[in-house]
Amino acid sequence: MNSVALRPYLLESRFELLRLARRPAYVLPTLLFPCMFYVFFGLLMGRNQSVGPTTLATYLLGTYGAFGAIGASLFGIGISLASDRGYGWLVQKRASPMPPFAYLLAKVAGGVIFGAVVIAVLFTLGAAFGGVRLPLHAWLELGATLLAGTIPFCALGLAIGAYAPPASAAAMVNTIYLPMSFLAGLWLPVDMLPKAVQSIAPALPTYHFGQLALGAVGAGHGAALGHVVYLACFTAVALAAAAYGLCRDEHIPA
Repeated sequence: MNSVALRPYLLESRFELLRLARRPAYVLPTLLFPCMFYVFFGLLMGRNQSVGPTTLATYLLGTYGAFGAIGASLFGIGISLASDRGYGWLVQKRASPMPPFAYLLAKVAGGVIFGAVVIAVLFTLGAAFGGVRLPLHAWLELGATLLAGTIPFCALGLAIGAYAPPASAAAMVNTIYLPMSFLAGLWLPVDMLPKAVQSIAPALPTYHFGQLALGAVGAGHGAALGHVVYLACFTAVALAAAAYGLCRDEHIPA
């Protein structure tokens, strides 16, 4: 793709990032919640505790990294897409000469980049105050896993935004995001949860993302390939649902 063809994608991504950065209702919760929970559970309460082969601070760095990346994706994409649909901005975008996928790719870029910011802040907290000590390759593997893991939840954000009314989009995201995170063991190690919850966890995409992140610090369960296949299938289903919803809005047969 030459520079002229690429320019609309870069501009749309830039404006989407500016739009998100100027929304305190998005930036503050996205950054504060995972960092606040990590400081409380991982640094203050669990600094000297262990979970299997690693410290609790290191373990929760993986799970709260996943929690933060998911939140940045769902809130950044789901709510803004629902608002654009509901208030007619998406119609204006479709009527413009902008390439059709530039808008959606910009949404995904915004979710991934803000997810990277959350991950960087958590890494800093863990290394500076939590005594987290990992080899360089483990830091890189964990960071890459968390960034790649935002993609399935960007797809879920697109699916939510394709159906949710603007007024209830935030409530819908919270109804999905918070229970799935808790039940998957992203707030506390899954082994500490009731047996009934432990049996539910493997059915959730958040669980498989969390296990991939934990695998980077030597604390994951199950084969990485199985988690990747699950998340790939989940992404495909979410994208199909999003495409159907957006095509329905245009009255185009999906």
